[in-house]
Amino acid sequence: MNNKPIISIIMNCYNGEAFLNEAINSITKQTFENWELIFFDNNSKDNSEKIVKSFKDSRIKYFKSDRLLNLYDARNLAVKKTNGDYISFLDTDDMWTKDKLEKQINFIKKNSNYKILYSNYYVLKNNEKQIMYKNEFPSGVINQKLLDFYGIGINTAFLDKSIFDQYNFKKDLNIIGDFDFFIQTSKKFQIGYISDPLTFYRIHENSFTKKNYKMYINELSNWIRENEKTLLKNNYSLKKQKFYVIKLKIKSFLERFLKL
Repeated sequence: MNNKPIISIIMNCYNGEAFLNEAINSITKQTFENWELIFFDNNSKDNSEKIVKSFKDSRIKYFKSDRLLNLYDARNLAVKKTNGDYISFLDTDDMWTKDKLEKQINFIKKNSNYKILYSNYYVLKNNEKQIMYKNEFPSGVINQKLLDFYGIGINTAFLDKSIFDQYNFKKDLNIIGDFDFFIQTSKKFQIGYISDPLTFYRIHENSFTKKNYKMYINELSNWIRENEKTLLKNNYSLKKQKFYVIKLKIKSFLERFLKL
C-alpha cells in the first residue's frame, strides 16, 4: 500500500494558540483525506505544541525550530519537509471550508496546464463572514488584477510542488513575501481561479500584519520602488498599489494622531 500523501499542507506557527484548534479541525474534516500536515513551530512560547499534539492523527507531523526565524525562512524550511505532489498553506488563525482540497484537486485533474490555483475567500470578523471578491478573477499568466488587489491569498493557494524547484520565498521580506512570490511565479506559470470561497480569513487585533503595520507599509513601498521599472517595461501599472500605500500611511497617521 502506498502511503505517500498527494497534498502537503504547511502551517507555520509562532504563538498561535488562540485559534489553532479551529484551524487544524478545518484540515482534519477535509472531504479529501490523502494529505499530510507539516506543522512548523517557529519556537513558540505558548501552548501551540500541546494543542497540535492533542490531535492523534498520524498525518500531522510536528517540527520545531530551536530559534525564532523570519516567517519566509520558516516557510522555505517547511516546504523542504513535504512529501506530497501539491502544496497548500494555512495559517493558525484561519480556516478552510471542508471541501477546499477536494475542489482544488478535482480542478487540477481537469486543467493540468495550471501549476498554481487560488480561490475566492470569506473575510471573518467578529464571527460575521462576507465574500471578499464579488467579480470573477481571470485565469492565465500574470495579470493587472494580481498587482492591483493582492489577488492571491496564501491560504487559498494550491501549488504544484515542482514550482519550488525554481522559486522560493524571499527571506529578506517579513510580511509581503506571499505577494512577491505569486507575482514572480505567475510570470512563468499558468494560474487557475475558483470563484467559490474556500477559505476563511480571520480579521483580529493580534494578526501579524496589524501588529507590524509600519513594517508592512515600508516593505510594500520598497517593493514598488524595486519592481516598478521592470513591470512598466512589460506594460503593467503600479498606480493602484501606490495609491494603496498612500491610504495606508494616512490611516496609520490618523490612528496615531487620534491616540495622542
